[in-house]
Amino acid sequence: MIRLATRADLPAVAAIYEAILDKDEQGPVYTNWQRGKYPTEASARTALEAGSLYVGEAGDALWGVVTLNAVQLPEYDQIPWSIPAERDQVGVIHTLCIRPSCAGQGRAREMVRFCEEESRRLGRTVMRLDTWEGNLPANRLYPSLGYRLAGATEFFFQGYIHEILNCYEKAL
Repeated sequence: MIRLATRADLPAVAAIYEAILDKDEQGPVYTNWQRGKYPTEASARTALEAGSLYVGEAGDALWGVVTLNAVQLPEYDQIPWSIPAERDQVGVIHTLCIRPSCAGQGRAREMVRFCEEESRRLGRTVMRLDTWEGNLPANRLYPSLGYRLAGATEFFFQGYIHEILNCYEKAL
């Protein structure tokens, strides 16, 4: 089940972020995140307070987390999007994370489908997202779900790291 997160979920969400960072330290590296800077429990709390933090849960354990909103980063203006849409018609997936011990079970696909359905329910007609150019699993996943690589550009992510992010889009 995927649902809106609650305050009680924040420690488990932070544990998912930490598990991903731990896995990256062991290699291979699929994120360009930095421990203690992003993602953190504080960034999850900000999304929670905005009503845009969702969690995937099985039994009493969380297997994933995502932020879903309409916030397009300033760098999105540099991307040659091919699907025209007004800003309020665009759903944006941010920080989609699957607990490493749950990877390979189709959970990321499930989370993306949920985001698409929720965005449609909210009247959005286009999904957009970005992922680090080195995130090989994500860069394989999104095209397999019908997303088109619209372009890539340098982002000054969270104000502390310059990185190239691939930007994807899909009509809903």
